[in-house]
Amino acid sequence: MPDTRPKLLIVEDDIGLQRQLRWAYDGYQLFIAGDRAEALEILRTEEPPVVTLDLGLPPDPDGISEGMAVLAQILTERPGTKVIVASGHGDRASARRAIAEGAWDFYQKPIDIDSLGHIVGRAFHVHALEEENRRLAEAAPADGRVLGRMITAAPEMLKVARMIERVANANVAVMLLGASGTGKELLAKGVHETSDRASGPFVAINCAAIPETLLESELFGHEKGAFTGAVKTTIGKIEQAEGGTLFLDEVGDIPLPLQVKLLRFLQERVIERIGGRQPIPVDTRIVCATHQNLDEMIAEQRFREDLYYRLAEIVVRIPTLAERAGDAVLLARHFVSKFARDLNPQVKGLANDAIAAIDAWSWPGNVRELENRVKRAVILADAKLVSAADLDLDAGEEVEEVVVNLRAVREAADQQAIRRAIARADGNVSSAARMLGVSRPTLYDLMKTYNLG
Repeated sequence: MPDTRPKLLIVEDDIGLQRQLRWAYDGYQLFIAGDRAEALEILRTEEPPVVTLDLGLPPDPDGISEGMAVLAQILTERPGTKVIVASGHGDRASARRAIAEGAWDFYQKPIDIDSLGHIVGRAFHVHALEEENRRLAEAAPADGRVLGRMITAAPEMLKVARMIERVANANVAVMLLGASGTGKELLAKGVHETSDRASGPFVAINCAAIPETLLESELFGHEKGAFTGAVKTTIGKIEQAEGGTLFLDEVGDIPLPLQVKLLRFLQERVIERIGGRQPIPVDTRIVCATHQNLDEMIAEQRFREDLYYRLAEIVVRIPTLAERAGDAVLLARHFVSKFARDLNPQVKGLANDAIAAIDAWSWPGNVRELENRVKRAVILADAKLVSAADLDLDAGEEVEEVVVNLRAVREAADQQAIRRAIARADGNVSSAARMLGVSRPTLYDLMKTYNLG
């Protein structure tokens, strides 16, 4: 009979600890590695969902360089793996660095078996939930819209949408992490509009766009006469969002003194306006976003750790447009249709060289860059179809990341090719099948295999 127990990889060079951990985890299908080469071989052949990793591995047993290198390689080859790192007694800095670079959690030596057991069990549980989300992330609706307004067909973004739908009605703060232009405000509106607060106001404020001297008044409001120019009582954004959602964009730019006041509101759910003496209860949900590395800011004492944990009860990481295969073409078609109506009605779509150029470009500015390029191209286009030249793009060959696991390479290539063909064919399965050189039934089978609709 095949062994159906969950697979756990332990990377530890201490023979005594290996023996102790082997005894403690007899409920798992256990694999033990003493160095990087062994660990990566097991990772590629067995694909364990959870790994415990001692950062002090040979040839650097007294440091963390080898352990960090193993962590990086595991996450490169199997990004979904939950890696739990070990840090020496009191060495929280190494653990913090490892988590900032993608580790899921950490434990301290000497090992408390029960405590580590809880961490490992939770890691398997979260991994199982993520796998369920991946399986449920089937093709987007026919118009490509999820959360009411976000357009995507990429499993990476469908997973984000499903996560937002799950947490929308939970009374927790949500933090959206992603590069500029990935659609953080759109997702924040998605949290609001799918929650039981949807009938309340959605109020947004960009904390980086308001001078520090004015930000406190913008957030908390002020009483008449509180300062020169305060000719009337004004309520702040937190009060304006009563019964609804306040979106704090670029929350990393809030100055430290104001972070203290925001933390008090999150803890006690009351505010005081500038110049006021009366505590005012406010029922406002906070959704925040930033493109900054808050772990680094906390380490540099530029962002309060206690505030971070209040704001980041649920963390949603938003993939870049380059990580969302097929979405660039899908979104480009949408933007062409949107802008052509008002700016250049003769434009009807994208030329083949434009589709190839969009597919090949890396989109460092994400969706915002794509929208701006398409808008300009629609205005400048002389023909019915937008060309690569109109977009100021040259089509080129993409260089794919090298992955060692051949099965993973094949599956990733199949899925990427199918998503791109469907996007280029504007959802027409017969046309996509011809592009791929397969029959329509074969393409349907592949789409079903990969949960692509």
